[in-house]
Amino acid sequence: MTYSNDDILEKVIRVNRVSKKTTGGNRIGFSVLIVVGDRKGRVGVGLGKAADVSSAVKKGSAYARKHMISVPMVNTTIPHEVRVKKGAAKIILKPAPGGTGIRAGGAVRAVVEAAGIKDIVSKILGTDNKASNVYATLKALQNLRIYDKNK
Repeated sequence: MTYSNDDILEKVIRVNRVSKKTTGGNRIGFSVLIVVGDRKGRVGVGLGKAADVSSAVKKGSAYARKHMISVPMVNTTIPHEVRVKKGAAKIILKPAPGGTGIRAGGAVRAVVEAAGIKDIVSKILGTDNKASNVYATLKALQNLRIYDKNK
């Protein structure tokens, strides 16, 4: 968990070492999944691939910053319950009263912390794959809506 100079939280979720067989031997690279957020309702996810980890983190961070989404919040929680299935990942996010804190597993916790949500209850069903769970959580946050009584 690091902060950049513009006060954006960067959290590396997963570093994956990959290799490709070539005629000259093995070519080794890294794939890094990273979550960025300003803790004020904006969050993004990026996947960076490069020959070394630091370059992969920079690429993933740059992509995540360009593709940040806004998350609607009511005080310190989400406006309503949301259930999402993306691939093999199933995520349930529920609003929680103030003071509850973040009751969430590792992948979901990273995304909601980066978004600035302070009170939430979640459940991960389906796969244990962190990447799938991060993308499913992002999709769930995109599906949130705030109902305006005045309209």
